[in-house]
Amino acid sequence: MRIVIAKPGLDGHDRGAKVITRILRDAGHEVIYTGIRKTPEEITRIMIDEDAHALGLSSLSGAHQVLIPKICEKLKSSNMHDVVVFAGGIIPEHDHQILFDSGVRAIFGPGTHSNTITEFLSEVENRKLNKMPTGVGEDLGWRWC
Repeated sequence: MRIVIAKPGLDGHDRGAKVITRILRDAGHEVIYTGIRKTPEEITRIMIDEDAHALGLSSLSGAHQVLIPKICEKLKSSNMHDVVVFAGGIIPEHDHQILFDSGVRAIFGPGTHSNTITEFLSEVENRKLNKMPTGVGEDLGWRWC
């Protein structure tokens, strides 16, 4: 699976994003790390240019309520409905539903074991093989718990 890992907004703390990039590469995925301080427009353009299947968004700045839904909307309006979006970082539990409603399929907080993330991506691949909705713009009934 081709996965883009991005740091939206002004958040400059990227250690976690770099660790996830390495974990996913070690698990056999092709991973593109965008670097820090990307706008929703830049992230959407990278997704289109890289023809990626999934987008991991790392947020530690508290701007997740604005930036992540904006990125999801830009993906949908760019006809990238089948892209799987997942998020990680410091995202309070009370903000999860907003992100799920925008099309995010999983949220991984601090201390999440790397196997949990790779299991999520395996489930995504299985769902895609079975023609089940997984993408940001598809049926919003499924999410990883």
